Parts: sequence; C-alpha cells; structure tokens
Amino acid sequence: MSYELPPHEHPHRDEALPVPGPRLGILISGQGTNMMRLLEAAREGSLDAEPVVVISNRAKAPGVQRAKDAGVPTEVISHRAFPDRESFDRAVVEALRRHRVDLVCLAGFMRIVSPVVTRAFPDRVLNIHPSLLPAFPGLRAHHQALDRGVKVSGATVHLVDEYLDHGPILLQDSVPVEDDDTPDTLADRVREVEHRLLPEAVRRLRRGGYWIEGRRVTRRAPD
Repeated sequence: MSYELPPHEHPHRDEALPVPGPRLGILISGQGTNMMRLLEAAREGSLDAEPVVVISNRAKAPGVQRAKDAGVPTEVISHRAFPDRESFDRAVVEALRRHRVDLVCLAGFMRIVSPVVTRAFPDRVLNIHPSLLPAFPGLRAHHQALDRGVKVSGATVHLVDEYLDHGPILLQDSVPVEDDDTPDTLADRVREVEHRLLPEAVRRLRRGGYWIEGRRVTRRAPD
C-alpha cells in the first residue's frame, strides 16, 4: 500500500525505468507466501535477483521464521516503536540500505508506505495487490469485489508512488468470480496469480527496456 489519495492531475512522464541491481529486499507482515515464491524462484535460478533481507513490522509474522528457515537474513522493525509513519519508514530505509538493497518488494506488507521509502528507492518499489487496480484499492479487496458483484477479479503488480495503490501498473492478470465465492475462496484463487506475477515483475524490471509513458508501462525495442 502507499501513502494517500492521488490528485486529479499528474505530470506527464515519458522516460525509461531504471534497471535495478540484483539485491532484493522483501517487506512482509504475515504468512509470507509471496515472499516464499520469490525465494523459491531465486533458488531455482529463474528470478535474476538475490533476496538479501526480509523485513517485517510484526515479530510474530510466520513469514519471518519461513525466511530464516530458507537462510535469508531477517529484521523485525515494529511500527509500534515509532511515534509516526515517517520515522518508522526511515528505520526501514536504513535497514534496506545496510543490506545494500537495489529493489524492494512489498509482499503482503500491511503498512502504508510514505514518501520516505519511495523517494529513497524511486521506481524501485513493487507492490502486489489482490485486485485489478484501479478497482478496489486499500484493504479488504476481496470483500469489495464481492460486494460490488463483479464477475472478474485478479491481481496487480505496480510501481509504488506516494499515493494509495496508485502507481503505474507493470503486470495484471484476472480470475473469474464464481457465484458461490466467499472472500476466502476468491483470495485463494487470486493468490495463485499473485505468486506468478510478482517474480515475473522482478524479472521484467531486471531485464530492462521498460518505459513509463504517462501512466502506462511499456516495453521499447533498443534504438
């Protein structure tokens, strides 16, 4: 998630996305299933990036132990130990820099990210969100989808900016919403899409050749 609601207008962009280095930092708050898919892809040699640290804001998050078991360094930085969001984010940025992180993945990180993070890693923070953004940003996306009666939902990987679930979209894929779906059953199917999309988004950024044109992320052939 990111920081606040967007303004009505945005400056036009037409520029190449930076190609990040290979050192990956992963932020989690819970089970860490998307984190584990990144670690598995790295172990298989298909990620083209090296997870160098997993940071959680919750000491009891199951994903912390799962990362330790996988041999990845972990840090717990409790948001409750800080007086405000920005001071917490500064501590997170300091930890990422200690590990010389090039690219940051928010993989089920249930904290709003302030500009402290996005300015430290411009166009190098990815978020996975369980809806087809711009539909259903924020929390309880599956409840929102079912409440609105949509027939298709899905997952989105986007670049994080200072606005809530708003940055340019890198990848999306859909799943049908069944008549008997509950938030849990829909979440299970969307999670399968998330596990595929997030490693692919890392691969694409590492491959390079992507541009932001307005709000669109496109691939351009070399000149």
